[in-house]
Formats: sequence, C-alpha cells, structure tokens
Amino acid sequence: MRRLRLLGVPSSAGAYCVGVELAPAALRAAGLPSSLQDGGWDVVDAGDLTQRRWVPDRTNPFLQNVDEESASVRELADAAAALLRTGDRVLILGGSCTVAVGLCAAISRTGEQPRIVYLDRHLDLNTPQSTDEGSLSWMGMAHALGLPGTGALLSEGQIPLLTPADLAYLGVDMKAATEDERKTAAELRLTVVAQDDLVNDPRRAAQTARDALSPGEFVIHVDVDVLDFLDAPIAENVNGRNSGPTIAQLGAALSTLWNDPQCRALSIGQLDPAHAASDPTALPRLVDALTGALCQ
Repeated sequence: MRRLRLLGVPSSAGAYCVGVELAPAALRAAGLPSSLQDGGWDVVDAGDLTQRRWVPDRTNPFLQNVDEESASVRELADAAAALLRTGDRVLILGGSCTVAVGLCAAISRTGEQPRIVYLDRHLDLNTPQSTDEGSLSWMGMAHALGLPGTGALLSEGQIPLLTPADLAYLGVDMKAATEDERKTAAELRLTVVAQDDLVNDPRRAAQTARDALSPGEFVIHVDVDVLDFLDAPIAENVNGRNSGPTIAQLGAALSTLWNDPQCRALSIGQLDPAHAASDPTALPRLVDALTGALCQ
C-alpha cells in the first residue's frame, strides 16, 4: 500500500481569533484518516504538534502572537521534514495558513527547493507595514518570499524560502486583495489563476497553476476560505459568500495537483469547526472530496 503521513498543527496563534486550532481534531472526527485508509492509503497518523491559541496581542498589534506562531512554524518545519525524508506523501492539518510556510521550510530542510500551488481567496502578501489587521495568516506568502518588513517567522538563513517562480496562486479573488498586495503581485510577476477560472474549469485551472511553477517537486496549500461560504460554511473568514468554488470543484482541482507525480504534500488551513457546525454535511463532504482527490 502507498503510505501517507498525517500531522496535525492545532494552532490559531496567527489567525484572527480562536477556532482553527480545533480543525485537526474535527477532521479526524469526521473520518478523514479512515476514509483515506479505505481508499488505499496506509495512513500513519503522527499526531498533533503543540496546541497554541490566539490571544489579543496588544504588545505586537501589527504582528500578533508572532513568537507563538514562529514557534509553531519552526516546530512544523522540523516535524514535517522528518516525515518527508521517509519518501512518503504528507498531509498537514492546520491550523492557521502559516502551515504553508512551515511546509515550505520543511522542504527546504530536506535539501530541496520549495515550490507551492497556493489555493486561497487571498494573496496573503500583506506585511505589518501594509495592513493594520495584524494577523500572520494574512502574511504567510509575504514571509515566504522575504518581502521587506517580514522575516520574524523563520531564521534569517531560511529567508527567502520562495522565489516568485516557486509560487503559483489558484482561486484568488483579486477584489479581496489589498492595494499593496496587488502592487506586489504585479511587480513580482506572480502567477495568479483567478477564482472564476477555478470555478469554470477546476482541472484546467489547477494544471495552469502547476505548469507555472519552476521545474521540480512541489506542495499544495488549501485555505478553505477559497470556497463559497454558502456551499461550505467551514472557514474562519465568513466573507466569501456567493463566490468561489464548491467543495466538489475544489476536489477536482486537488485531484489534478495531487496526482501529479512530483507532488509531495498537502496542507490545509483556516477551517473553523464552530462555523462548520452550521451545516452538518459540510465536513463529511470535504472528507469525501479529499478522499476522492487523494485516492485515485
């Protein structure tokens, strides 16, 4: 059997509030490991890393809980690197979206160049200087690219993790991007496959994003707020209503990416079980979509 290593990162320190730290347990309770096992994977659950919870950080209002989130990212980088060195595929259950930074750092620690297809409604290119939100989950790719004003999540020797050619976005709603993010994306000539493209033809959009990466192995990150919140009310961010892909469309895109022989790992972030409780079908449908995509 093919082996899949599963790891939970129950941290909301870099999020907007508490909630997403409960996602790894919620996905397990919804049957994700057993469903993947039934689908043909030998699932080895490595358990959870340290639980960390968001608190209002009045000392660092524009970079909230940076010490806690930095510790989470570095802990993930160490743990995921060990899993990747086995040669097995890896599934990371977050947590805030900085799990994507930790996964890229893990790839770097194995001696490979990180590359990532980033499924998200947002660009996550904000910095402490460009926004007053203060949430690190809105700054992950800015840190991975080493944009000015970032660098606190990882040691300086690991920055930048990514070059612009190593990052391809999928499912972005540019109306949700800040002016600074749009400017940065244009200046760096980042690949951005738009939300409408993902909705209209998920497999083709996914292949476009994958083909835009520099040659070599890559990972996938999914921020579940890429989804239409009315189809899947599971994200921390509740603003994505009546736009974005359904869970089924996300599954089709993930199938294209995951089944590429050069895909090594997938991380999932920003899932809030309290919101998911509003629709008892949402998490089971997500588990079905993930199983369908990962078990072909």
